[in-house]
Amino acid sequence: MALRRMLSPLAISMGDPAGIGPEVILKAAAQLARKRPIPVVAVVGDLGAMRAAARRLSAVPEPYSWRPGERPGPLSRGLPVLSLDELSAAAMRPGAPSLEGAKAAYNYIVKGARMALAGEASGLVTAPINKEWLNRAGFHFAGHSELLAKTSRTRLWRMMFAGEQLKLVLVTVHVGLARVSRMLSRDRVFQTIRLIDEHLRAEMGIARPRLGVLGFNPHAGENGLFGNEEIRAIAPAIEHARRSGIDAHGPIPPDTAFIRPSGAFDFDAAVAMYHDQGLIALKTLEFDRAVNITLGLPIVRTSPDHGTAYDIAGTGKANAKSMMAAIEYAWRAAARRQQRALRAA
Repeated sequence: MALRRMLSPLAISMGDPAGIGPEVILKAAAQLARKRPIPVVAVVGDLGAMRAAARRLSAVPEPYSWRPGERPGPLSRGLPVLSLDELSAAAMRPGAPSLEGAKAAYNYIVKGARMALAGEASGLVTAPINKEWLNRAGFHFAGHSELLAKTSRTRLWRMMFAGEQLKLVLVTVHVGLARVSRMLSRDRVFQTIRLIDEHLRAEMGIARPRLGVLGFNPHAGENGLFGNEEIRAIAPAIEHARRSGIDAHGPIPPDTAFIRPSGAFDFDAAVAMYHDQGLIALKTLEFDRAVNITLGLPIVRTSPDHGTAYDIAGTGKANAKSMMAAIEYAWRAAARRQQRALRAA
């Protein structure tokens, strides 16, 4: 994609140093170095941890010290790292999470987000953190999205997931099932539909996205027989979206929403009411390829759709496909944002 000016590097927060973040970043960088065009990236983390991970692997870029404002060189020559601290050997030990490592992971995220907000980075890709250890360290956030929303002072955001076959957005995220019904409202569902429609148009170049909106109850409620969420919230939101020019359809019965009789889904993206309603289907189809995107933020933010995987950290077994997909998705989205800004100037 030709650009009239060079994009700033993507910031990649290293994640929990005891997890697989350093490994999947290095493996992805090695594969990206052979692609054209090559995304420009810089890791926000710990240089010692990245170098230790590189020594356990083969044929990966050598991490080197980097500062914002410097233009990173080609990935084939090395991987730039903005080192925020000097972790102890214990905090860098694979598979052994610690309070020190959790605090460091928090700082990497915040620094990467601030770089993106200031224009020093074209976007942020976040390697995995552990929510339990983040909270143990005193940072009470359910995940990356909640932390980034607070850092960027964003009130309205949603979590989206994208794979090669399926794209979907969640109306509710990290809440217990008993609370989901109370959280569903016409406005909340409509705002979710609007955010995914805007993203698909602006960031993915789909002129008129077709959206499939799932119901909440079995058989989408059977006209109120099995619940009223479709009647009071979901159907009115769909009607409001259609009046607003959005091609939204539903409520679709959740048990048949992801059937593909023609070999492809009948929509560009699905709107799911709660976490597992969408992610069971997505992870069945796209487990090692899916990308997590936070909609509504003033910055581009993506993440691989997996966790810290402490059980395989340091073994060299981690799969970097999802990290690669997250970097490539963020790079394309950042390029489209820049093009829109240049056209508007």
